[in-house]
Parts: sequence; structure tokens; C-alpha cells
Amino acid sequence: MASGYGMLERRVSDLLARLVTEEPVIALHGPRSVGKSTVLWKLADSHQVGVIDLDDVETREALAGNPRVVTSGDVPLCIDEYQRVPEILDAIKARLNRDGTRPGLAVITGSTRQDALPRTAQALTGRLHSLTIWPLSQGELMGVQEDFLASIRTDAEETVASQQPSDETREGYAERVCAGGLPLAMGRSESARARWFDDYVRQSVDRDAQELSQVRQRQALADLLGYVATQAGQLINVTKAADSVGVDRKTAEAYLRLLEDLFLVSRLPSWGTDLRSRVSARAKVHLVDSGLAARLLRLTPAKLAGLEASATAPFGKLLETFVVGEIRKQATWLDEPVTLGHWRTSDGAEIDLVVEFDDGDVVAFEVEANERATAPVFSGLAQLRDALGPKFRAGVVLTTGTRSYTYADRLHAMPIDRLWQVCSYPAASRTRVVNPATWTKMPHS
Repeated sequence: MASGYGMLERRVSDLLARLVTEEPVIALHGPRSVGKSTVLWKLADSHQVGVIDLDDVETREALAGNPRVVTSGDVPLCIDEYQRVPEILDAIKARLNRDGTRPGLAVITGSTRQDALPRTAQALTGRLHSLTIWPLSQGELMGVQEDFLASIRTDAEETVASQQPSDETREGYAERVCAGGLPLAMGRSESARARWFDDYVRQSVDRDAQELSQVRQRQALADLLGYVATQAGQLINVTKAADSVGVDRKTAEAYLRLLEDLFLVSRLPSWGTDLRSRVSARAKVHLVDSGLAARLLRLTPAKLAGLEASATAPFGKLLETFVVGEIRKQATWLDEPVTLGHWRTSDGAEIDLVVEFDDGDVVAFEVEANERATAPVFSGLAQLRDALGPKFRAGVVLTTGTRSYTYADRLHAMPIDRLWQVCSYPAASRTRVVNPATWTKMPHS
């Protein structure tokens, strides 16, 4: 079984294998069709146990009436899409109470955030470790084990100085942005990918949202998702969002939270509100996958790659969503927890993404959809550097240009593709390119 699923290595797989030896219950959450089932089947195969697939109607109906029957088998118990029978968590809790809290009792996957599920799903509070699996990173697609965040935090000057010129083009970035990282969208023709994204949105609104919450206005929910795509990388104004889709503010907030619960939308909170009173407290909004965002905006690689003024603004928004997503993926693989946010002051200083490590170290990123990073682009980074002092490890402007260089003290410019090429692994390991189309043969929840 494992031999059929090993075409692309997911970084979360190694982390999951380690956590099984440390945590009693691990929940792997993420968008539908992101590859959770593949990761779970691989783990189950390594432990020579089966997978209970609650996406299967017969299995789900059999267990709904008697969920305890599954918890007497071999461990780890591997349960796919547990949110379909959340009562199964009570059965896992009962086994923990009976057998004692020991590592590796259960690994479960779900396509909704755990705190969005009914009260029953909170049964394992305090005994469950939650992981998020995001869409494929560029490094995973290329067989590269990215360690950009660790490198830039440890020695940004050396990281910058060691870089070779990039050969990536605006057209190449446009292709990457529009492809996104959802496995079943990869490797398709442009028209087939568009159809897949349309079906994905329709299924999310018509089925997944209805199962999680009784949505009275499905069209309004779909329209809100489209509106969020137009606001990618911007501060979210829920009142304006409500007006744009014709619902009241309370409904818009509930629907926005539902889109987050389904891993379609991600709000990036304001960071550093205690650093200075004039720092904005409003969140930015991004779609979880840049390819989905591009489709909702009806943008293609050809449109984004154009140099005309009409393409500049949407390219910048989607590029920021893409970069934030890539860095967020890398952050989930670190050994220590990190805090992600954006920084914006009332006088106009802003930073697209701030990453704060557990010890207070900070690295910050600004995304520029141009080949050059001009002095004004560094102003927000310089302001935050001066405010934080030595805790500010590095500020990086990521551009579509070719060169990496140091602009000023702890401020640097780098091509965006350095995110998945800055690594401490042998060069030979960076040359393996895998055809994403092979993912269509895999389990894909």
C-alpha cells in the first residue's frame, strides 16, 4: 500500500511520525483534497494497521450507531474525516481513560477546524495535538526540503551572500501562482484546472458548508468567497463585505468564519499591537490557495504575466497570497511554535508578514511584484527594525528580480524563488522534479 503513495514526500509526514511517539492523539486538519488521506495511509502502512474512512457512506452509517466498536483494535487508530462522526472522539476518550494516556493511540484527519465542530468534538481537549497540512509547497513539488526561515533567522547575511542569480521569470511566477498547491489541481491543463476549481467551490458551498452549518443563503456564501478573493492581502472590512453580498454584518462574520473553518480563507492577524498604540488591530485576509484565488478572480497565467497596468495590482495581491502561503507552510515544519501576522501603522508603515519565534526573534517580509526593491519598500522594515532592536533578525523584500543583496543593516532583497532554493541539503537533492499529475492516483481528502 505504501509503495503506491510515495511519489511526493510531504514534510508533515516526518513530523507526524515523530509525534506519534510523543502524543496520545494527533489530529491532522486541512482543506479538502489537500492530501491528508495520503499522509494517513502512509503512516498506517508503516504501522501495519488499517484506516477507517468515514467518507465512505457504509462505514459512516455503521459507526454512527456504535462508534465504540472501532476503538478496540490495534494502535494507532487511523481515522479519516472524523468530523463526519464526531462522536467517535468520545470513544477514543473512553479508551484513554481505560488504558491510560500513552503516545500513539490515534491519528485522525479532518477537513474542518476542530473548534468549529459540535461540543462532542471537544472531548479530547488537552489530550489532542493538532497539526495543519496546507497545500503542497513549491519545495515539495520539486523534491527540495526548504529551510529558508531557519537560514534567514540564523545568518541572513551569509544566506544572501551565498545566493546565485535567479533565473525565474514573471511568467514562471504567474504559472506557480495560478497552479497553487492543491494536489488534484496540479498537472491539469489550464481549462481542466479551471473546471476543477469551480467544482471544488461548488462542493465546498453545497456540501461541506451545509454539513458544518445550516447555511440559509448559499449564494451569499459563494459570493463572499469571491469577494474575499478580490481583497487578498488587504485589511478585511466585514461591514463592506456584508454590503457587497447583500447580508447583514452578523451573517457576513458568521459566513467568513465558516470559510475559515473549511480552510478556504485565512485571516492573518495584526501583529505587534502592544508595540505601539497606533498599530492597526485589523486582520488581513488571504485565500488558503493562490490557485483557487486566481480562478475566483478569473485570472490566468497569461493575464498575470502581462506588463500592462491592469495586470499589476491583481498580480501583486495574488503574489502576496502565494508568498504568505509558502512561508506559512515552512513555519509548520519548525521544531518551535511561531506567530504569524502583518504589521501596519496609522501613518502608513506596513509589512506584509511578520514571523515571531518562540524566543522573541523576528523576521519580516515584504512582497514586491517588481524586479527592483526601491527605498520606500524598505521603510516599514526599517521602522520595525529600529523599534525592536536586536530581536529583529532580518527584514527581506521578496521580488521578481534576479539578485539577492543587502540593502542596509539587517535589511535585504531576494528573489521570491529563494524561498524554496535556500537550503542546507546537497545540491543533488534539489534536482528531482516530480510530475504533479501523478497525484491524481492517490487518496486525496
